[in-house]
Amino acid sequence: MSSKFLIAALAATAATTVPVFITPAFANHHEETKMVGGAAMYPSKTIVENAVNSADHTTLVAAVKAAGLVDTLNGTGPFTVFAPTNAAFAKLPAGTVDTLLKPENKATLTKVLTYHVVPGKVTAAQLVAKIKADGGKTALTTVSGGKLTASLMGDTVMLTDEKGGMAHVTQADVMQKNGVIHVTDAVSLPN
Repeated sequence: MSSKFLIAALAATAATTVPVFITPAFANHHEETKMVGGAAMYPSKTIVENAVNSADHTTLVAAVKAAGLVDTLNGTGPFTVFAPTNAAFAKLPAGTVDTLLKPENKATLTKVLTYHVVPGKVTAAQLVAKIKADGGKTALTTVSGGKLTASLMGDTVMLTDEKGGMAHVTQADVMQKNGVIHVTDAVSLPN
């Protein structure tokens, strides 16, 4: 077969090739993801759809389910969630998590969880800019109605809760379909 004939045959084949359509499931493999708790976090999924896959957030997911907040955090939002890890929950006094997960403590659990949620999508850059514009610290009003105070320690965003507890953002800007997650190393507690 001559090289001219081979080139012509390849050109004809290419011209009749059926286009390949990328399905949403396949498209997820090409999204810009971040790894959290050993799992890829997809920007096309909701906060809950992603969080359930993080090995570092099983306690948070169990708490969200116990509080009945799954539908809310699967909603359109947008939400900014400061998401404590399992290790953060483990820092609480012994028995605290088990007590909060009891049905009779649902209202308290809901208040604690919604204290970690700020309405709107606040990226790390936006938060840092607001901290600087406000003279080194800024107050964030949470969904629970409480205040979290954000400040900087070097390049790290720190959150001070109403009880004086401190949490550091250990991983920022985990984008979600309905907002953004910032992973924290402590549970923030409201008054």
